[in-house]
Amino acid sequence: MIERMVSRHPAPWRRLEDSRFECGLCPQRCKLRPGQRGICFIRRATEEGVILSEYGRLSSVAVDPIEKKPLYHFLPGSSSLSLGTIGCNLICRFCQNWHISKPNDDSALGEERLAPEQIAEAATRTRCASVSYTYNEPIIGFEFTLDCADACRERGLANVAVTNGYIEPEPREEFFSAMDATNVDLKSFNDRWYRRVCGAHLQPVLDTLVFIRSKTRCWLEITTLLIPGENDSPSELTRLVDWVLSNLGPEVPLHFTAFHPNYRMLDHEPTPPELLQRARKLAMDAGMRYVYTGNIWDPEGSTTWCSGCGAALVRRRGFTVTELRVGSGGRCPQCGQVCPGVWEPPRASR
Repeated sequence: MIERMVSRHPAPWRRLEDSRFECGLCPQRCKLRPGQRGICFIRRATEEGVILSEYGRLSSVAVDPIEKKPLYHFLPGSSSLSLGTIGCNLICRFCQNWHISKPNDDSALGEERLAPEQIAEAATRTRCASVSYTYNEPIIGFEFTLDCADACRERGLANVAVTNGYIEPEPREEFFSAMDATNVDLKSFNDRWYRRVCGAHLQPVLDTLVFIRSKTRCWLEITTLLIPGENDSPSELTRLVDWVLSNLGPEVPLHFTAFHPNYRMLDHEPTPPELLQRARKLAMDAGMRYVYTGNIWDPEGSTTWCSGCGAALVRRRGFTVTELRVGSGGRCPQCGQVCPGVWEPPRASR
């Protein structure tokens, strides 16, 4: 247990001339007086600056299959110690975890403050190959997330971020250089929709995706939750897929997942399976090689197929891997085509 920790990874902020502080972690750029909290809830201004107020306190912890993140080309079949805190820097009206992402207080958090070394030790003890920062937005817990990442790498554990990608350029490099894999939510390809439904902008997320793909060694997968009548039109999906192809390439795995009514979108219908299957076909026809459907029963859309010969490389039933036929270096055992991904765990850094 810890009472207070000075992080090796301070998040950026600056003092304004009117006695306020501007948080520099994400594009919300919250301007706060001492005692005020940002949109994310867990970053708070003091007399000295902006701090992470709930360092080391968790709302959720579980051993999950890595497929649940979802990550399909990263250590398939492995377990990941998954943890969350509270708060988020977006205000998505459809949030599935709104009870921890939009809290009014810290009652969802455990009382004990855990040290990063305790997180790494727990992952090792439960035979996990990675630690995933998930359930709520890990970017806003910048200092604790990165301190945990340091401790995990020392033990040979991989680090995974499940994130909305809404982060400023300055901290973005440090954050994603500490991650071995990430799944980024690309919630829509319409900036007006992002502003109306999520309280954010599209371009910073696109910038993050390009940065991860071109400037880091972090394995990238993308998820788009399709909400009927909101972000599912063929024209918008075509623009999204065309952008991914042009800016990230055809080998980035793309997940289309089903929406279930929640939070402030209880008046919407669940996503029909055929909508996800049409979106997958649209993306595959355009040239994407690895497109998946999620939150539905779809053996075709949950299987990793070789882009060379069409052989099944990884079959899944829900979040369980039922068949794994990826050879050394990600090669297809049938034709030798390399399937991009991370198939072997990292080594300890010491």
